[in-house]
Amino acid sequence: MRDFIEHCLKRVLALQVRLYACQARLASCTDTEALHDLRIALRQLRSLLRPLRGLPAVDALEQGAAVLGRLSGPLRDREVLVAELESLGLSHLAPADEVQRVQGYAAIAGSRELADLMLLLDAWPANWREAARQNQLNAVDKRIHRRLQRQQQKLAQALRDPAHDRHRLRLLIKRVRYAAETYPAQSGLSKAVQLRLKRAQSQLGDWHDRLQWLAQSESLPGLEPCRVVWQQALGLAEQRADDALLALYGDFPLER
Repeated sequence: MRDFIEHCLKRVLALQVRLYACQARLASCTDTEALHDLRIALRQLRSLLRPLRGLPAVDALEQGAAVLGRLSGPLRDREVLVAELESLGLSHLAPADEVQRVQGYAAIAGSRELADLMLLLDAWPANWREAARQNQLNAVDKRIHRRLQRQQQKLAQALRDPAHDRHRLRLLIKRVRYAAETYPAQSGLSKAVQLRLKRAQSQLGDWHDRLQWLAQSESLPGLEPCRVVWQQALGLAEQRADDALLALYGDFPLER
């Protein structure tokens, strides 16, 4: 148990170092991968913390990571859209310019949300060790296993939902996949299953991107030339996503 507690502590500290590096890269406003790397670090931090909810110092830290994720989301969505327009040879249709991109990076690097998260991370080691001393982390690995099993059952049920809500399935698949990467022993999912989850997430991501772009094109007339391409791609993405979801049925049976 002590090894597991120390492992969690080291993982959070390593992610804190990565977030500091991402903050510096964003502040320089020259690194186009900095925002993406920041969001990956946030995702990994939340995946580590989510099964630990309810334990001392966890909830505030997980919430802080979620708030920063929401803040940085729109700018990342714009980056993805710009990359799509460039691939179509239509980069001149991008809804914002380089100045706005740089300003966005600087705003996130200097945001109160990021500063608050760093303060919570500074306090994490002392709070985590204090919880261990007070025996509040007893059987934490079993707690994680139970919560990951509940996550997987939610996915199993959603896969069989006649309403077939792709948005909810995308969220559930992300949570199950990232949890399995973070806690492989507790998740019980093989590498093959994780690869199928990754494929389903990717296909649902392609569908979601095109749905978003089509919605934006309704309010941004400049994107009108892309609508036909995106509408055609949306139908193909839906079929590929459904095929990838079907492949998960056997991996996530319903409990009886």
